[in-house]
Amino acid sequence: MAITAMTAGSQHYGGLAKELGVELISVKMAKHLDEKDPLKHLRAEFCIPSKKTVVPEGADVAEPDTACIYLCGNSLGLQPSGVRTLVNEELDVWATHGVTGHFRHPKKRPWVSIDENVIVQSAKIVGASPKEVAIMNSLTANLHFLMVSFYRPTKDRYKILMEAKAFPSDYYAMESQTRFHGYEPDDAIIQMSPRSGEHTLRTEDILDTIEREGDKIALVIFSGVQYYTGQFFELEKIAKAGKAKNCVVGFDLAHAAGNVPLRLHDWGVDFACWCTYKYLNAGPGGIGGAFVHERHARADLPRMSGWWGTDPATRFLMDNVFRPIPGADSYRVSNPNVLAIMSLLGSLNVFSQTSMTDLRAKSLQLTGYLEALLLAIPNRGFKILTPSDPSQRGCQLSLLFEEGLMMKVFEALEREGVIVDERKPDVIRVAPTPLYNTFSDVWQFVNILKTAVVAARIDSAGNVSEEARKGFVTS
Repeated sequence: MAITAMTAGSQHYGGLAKELGVELISVKMAKHLDEKDPLKHLRAEFCIPSKKTVVPEGADVAEPDTACIYLCGNSLGLQPSGVRTLVNEELDVWATHGVTGHFRHPKKRPWVSIDENVIVQSAKIVGASPKEVAIMNSLTANLHFLMVSFYRPTKDRYKILMEAKAFPSDYYAMESQTRFHGYEPDDAIIQMSPRSGEHTLRTEDILDTIEREGDKIALVIFSGVQYYTGQFFELEKIAKAGKAKNCVVGFDLAHAAGNVPLRLHDWGVDFACWCTYKYLNAGPGGIGGAFVHERHARADLPRMSGWWGTDPATRFLMDNVFRPIPGADSYRVSNPNVLAIMSLLGSLNVFSQTSMTDLRAKSLQLTGYLEALLLAIPNRGFKILTPSDPSQRGCQLSLLFEEGLMMKVFEALEREGVIVDERKPDVIRVAPTPLYNTFSDVWQFVNILKTAVVAARIDSAGNVSEEARKGFVTS
């Protein structure tokens, strides 16, 4: 039975295991999946930390020199091995050429146009044309810069529609923008929450809200993938509904860029922004990205202008006449950080060896396998918040633990060299990333997790409560 993107739900793996004559939970299954993985060679393009470098001080971990189990690409992607060479090359140019590196560069990467080296591949990843993409600033800074153009409220149309549980930085941006324009956030911001008893938003509810409130909505803005639950929003449907009501539509793609397939141009999205340090592996604090649809490539659109957004042919005339570059580049305020661009280039060089289609296929398989193993744990002590429909999630599964259990489990995982992400009070986020994670990583994680849950349930007297024996969820 071939594994494809269409058969990557957790239910698929039971049938595959039966066909192979192995147990679903066996290491043989994981090894078989790794052997059949067409992208397995890409793992060698990354620096995988050893267990001894990531465990807490004083932890006694078995096989300390072996690779850790890194399932945290949703927070910070691993370093591509080619980054060090690229960064060192620029340091050498700076040391040996000084300011002349801006125009005469021994590696043919003049600093005056350094970001051109990362535009084409970035555009491919988000489904845009190169002129619609700029690599600049950081995510929230880009959000503010873009909202100067795209949040222009009027007396009758001034509201912003967003998630109630968006990443706080997004809410801060919306709150400050509405106040800047003289509105009270409680009135101007419509925050959508899941239905009672549910953890994720239903697309039908989002569309109904746009239809009902659309005449008052100036801006519809959602994350591509919800940071907490891992829900992949149906962006095309949201964009279509928003545009039908003449709303501006923008997306925060922090957890989506490099994770899920995007077609920003084809979907008619007005603007979007993203960071590059998660699934794009550009390093901590990596440079941000921005998308502006080509229909907005006009000079009369208000914006916060800077020297790097004006026509490079006349930039050095110093005549104080701003001539915006057609496209997203007109939003660049300052020249980009050369070392940050090189760090991103090191990652994009790996992306260029594959495609988002192939990465998505492996991602569906990895996450489906993770889900299948998690659901096979008896009395497991957690439930999965992330949608079970593979098309409505990216790499990440979010596990909601029974009260008081999560930090005990998280600390036990850390001591075993497993790197995941916790969100207090009760959630652990797990993100197998297709560029460098393996099915064996997933198998090892689940086996360590099972032991950690059992240990966390034992009280100081060595007893396990009856409630703990029953578990938090049975389905």
